Amino acid sequence: MNNARLFKNQDDMDSTLPSASSNFPVSNGPVQLRVVKNAAMKTVDLRKSYYKHRVELPVLKGVDLEIEEGQFTAIIGQSGSGKSTLLHLMGTLDAPTEGEIWYDGARIDNMSARHREHIRNQEFGMIFQFYHLLPELTTLENVLVPRMVQCGIFKYWRQKREFTNRAMELLDRVGLSHRLHHKPSQLSGGEMQRTAIARALISKPRLLLADEPTGNLDRENGEIVMSSLMTLCRDEQLTIVMVTHDEEIANTADHIVRLADGRLAAI
Repeated sequence: MNNARLFKNQDDMDSTLPSASSNFPVSNGPVQLRVVKNAAMKTVDLRKSYYKHRVELPVLKGVDLEIEEGQFTAIIGQSGSGKSTLLHLMGTLDAPTEGEIWYDGARIDNMSARHREHIRNQEFGMIFQFYHLLPELTTLENVLVPRMVQCGIFKYWRQKREFTNRAMELLDRVGLSHRLHHKPSQLSGGEMQRTAIARALISKPRLLLADEPTGNLDRENGEIVMSSLMTLCRDEQLTIVMVTHDEEIANTADHIVRLADGRLAAI
């Protein structure tokens, strides 16, 4: 992997990735670390607490995790286990209380806001449970939104045809070529989530983070969404990290990680 394209200053990165412990502290005994030689992302003793009236509410309690490049990893756990918090920290949407997050061989949790935003916009794609489509835009326009934001108005208009072709190709691959000009209110839940998948991939990210992507869908639509994700993981050479509480959905992934009470637990 080439770190130089992500950072302009040597001060923004360290040259050595820290080694992880071979065991994790968990409430019911140690969990053996699956050693990953080609890790796209790594967390080291990751902890996150929130505070209410000066009372500490710990959510993550020391998570050491390695995500293999080009693989589909599912993080499973019940509500309150910390899985969504972990995903948001990995996506730099929030900052850890303690610990480290490494991506592409460089630590990212302590970077400047500008560099974190760059990684989020250029390297990561994100899918959420509640779609977050803009109701006034069509399906095609919703998919194009990240490119509009990234490029600015003048560059976007110069490359609009290229971006539009990419968006139409992605929508065709998730089975929505017949819905290009429909607005979210005219789409089913499954169609809205597949639109969100296409939107997450418009910028050709290397890492896709999915937070309960089937949580609002019935079984049939959930299976369609999962089939789309698995196909795109292969075709786009993506690394995918998905959190879910659904055992059956998790079993479609290459690797499964279980969280319980903010710690890694045995599968």
